[in-house]
Amino acid sequence: MRMLGILMLPLMILLGDACKNTPLEASAFDTGGIAGKASKPKTVKGLSLVAPPNPFPENPMPAIQAVNSDWIAVIPYGFTRVSKPDVGYNFDRQWWGERADGVAETVRLAHASGIKVMLKPQLWIPRSWTGDLYFPKEEDQVKWEAAYDDFILFYAELADSLDVEMFCVGTEFKKMEVTREAFWRSTIKKVKEVYPGKLTYAANWDCYDKVPFWDAVDYIGIDAYFPLDDSKTPTKKSLIKDWQPVIKNIRAVHEKFDRPVLFTEFGYMSVDGAAGKTWELEAKRNELKPNDKAQAIALDALFSAFAPLDFWEGGFLWKWYPSEGWYKDHPTNDYTPQGKVSEETVKDWYGKM
Repeated sequence: MRMLGILMLPLMILLGDACKNTPLEASAFDTGGIAGKASKPKTVKGLSLVAPPNPFPENPMPAIQAVNSDWIAVIPYGFTRVSKPDVGYNFDRQWWGERADGVAETVRLAHASGIKVMLKPQLWIPRSWTGDLYFPKEEDQVKWEAAYDDFILFYAELADSLDVEMFCVGTEFKKMEVTREAFWRSTIKKVKEVYPGKLTYAANWDCYDKVPFWDAVDYIGIDAYFPLDDSKTPTKKSLIKDWQPVIKNIRAVHEKFDRPVLFTEFGYMSVDGAAGKTWELEAKRNELKPNDKAQAIALDALFSAFAPLDFWEGGFLWKWYPSEGWYKDHPTNDYTPQGKVSEETVKDWYGKM
């Protein structure tokens, strides 16, 4: 689970109304003596674009292209609560980049630059996580599911009107994935009636192998925050070794459902222990020492481990700010690679992929 942290605080206010570091050369850190390579071109070399509160001060696409990225994930948020089975979305007071008008302009700019788009509507729950969401009363659960369908179909129809290349039907609904399989199959069917593009679902790293409906979508989507090593700055070689049992399990799911694998999210904070338990690091981010080197090594190891695999089609790095001024205003221990060692790591790997 990757929690959204301080960036989402303004979104919580809406619910009440509704219901620098200097880049270093690659040789500055240990690569473990393993030279990774991509076995074939990957479908997605993506970045998860942070939706801005206001229209872009400048076109963000040239900076995205500068790191050899050719896809972005555009993420409009909806809002729900554990106490009430409803879903609110597309409010006038919501951040511009998370509303339909902001989504449309972002997609327009991306397509004008030759960048493809995955539209990935997500839900924000104050003081909770979608993975824990489930309503004890069946009537409330059914009511929520109807509200979610309204939300997801609104954006599926928007994706169709904008010729978006990929659509994500849900993100990290851990409890509902297994217990409400019929609901998800019904929702996916409804989405296919209004949107003809590629579909995925974003499962959390600890339950993707339990999702029963991968056969209904085009990609096995994983939010790949796998905990590998808690040490402050592990080596690339050790991390690649840590990835091997994970790869074995992912391969088994791929073979079972005959679907390629996409990392709908992946990334690391630039802190000591970046390759460890991300959700714990987020909870104490202000106590942790910034560590660009650990972030860069972790990303380098991930690409080295997965790029040679034929069933892995790439993914969307979490996350990328649409303007230089905005990312510089955020903590140096954030997920973004911008202005850090790992920006060159991403650029180099996306260039090879």
